Parts: sequence; structure tokens; C-alpha cells
Amino acid sequence: MPSQHKVVDSVDLKILDELDKAGRISYSELASKVGMSSPSVAERVKRMESAGIIRNFTVDIDYGALGQALEAIVRIKPRPGNLHIIKNMIIEEARFTACDAVTGDDCFVCRLVFGEMKDLDAILEPFHEKAETNTAIIKSSPVRRRLPKIKAS
Repeated sequence: MPSQHKVVDSVDLKILDELDKAGRISYSELASKVGMSSPSVAERVKRMESAGIIRNFTVDIDYGALGQALEAIVRIKPRPGNLHIIKNMIIEEARFTACDAVTGDDCFVCRLVFGEMKDLDAILEPFHEKAETNTAIIKSSPVRRRLPKIKAS
């Protein structure tokens, strides 16, 4: 079955790139950056929202400014029969900021924020009876989140 991807042109990609940099940019400023009129840009943004290309406008939060200075990547491999229990535990633990179900040895790769090293043990302790965990503390994020460079259709 062929891929059901949405069609975007080079102007759409420019708009997406600018929105990726500053999601709260005004239509007039966005129009200026991509060389179009505000109504045309607004129409394109609305079309991409309707098509599901733009799913949401988000905020980039500095967790350190909120007292959560440490971040970790946690790989979680549930013990047999515990997959759904672990999934729910991850969902319910609010300090997990992202989680992907993955292929390979582990079932979940998660991102976690916390204030001090002692907090890490308290967060992960409930998982140890039902899963194996492997944790890496994040030192820095040279690429945090960005729009991939793709070619227009």
C-alpha cells in the first residue's frame, strides 16, 4: 500500500521552518519572511492544520528554570506480562516528558526530568519489580528538536 503523506511545496516548507523557530509569530511577520501576503500565509497555515501536517503549536520549556535541572533517557524493558502495567506507570508519572514504544531489546525509550539525583531513584524504584531499566543522564542536547530537511513534492 503506498504512503499516504501530505503534499507540501517549497513555500509550505519555508512556513513550517519559520513556525518551528517561533510558533507565536504573527501572520504579517511570517508573510514577510516567506515573501507572501498575510492572508495567503494564513490560508496555507490553516490548510496544513486541516490536513494534519501542523498538529499543534507548542512551547519550549526550560525545565531547569522550573527546578528540574536534570534530564535522563530511560530505556525500559518490562518483565513478561507487565507491558501494559509499565505503559500505564509511565503515563501516570508526570516527570516523564516523552516516551516512545520501540522495537529492539527495550519496549520503551523515555525522557525524564528531575531536580536532584536522589529524585531519580524515587521515580524509578516502582518500576524495578516489573521491568529492567537502563538510564543515561543527559549532559547536553546539541539537537533538541528541529524540523527535518525534506524536499517539497
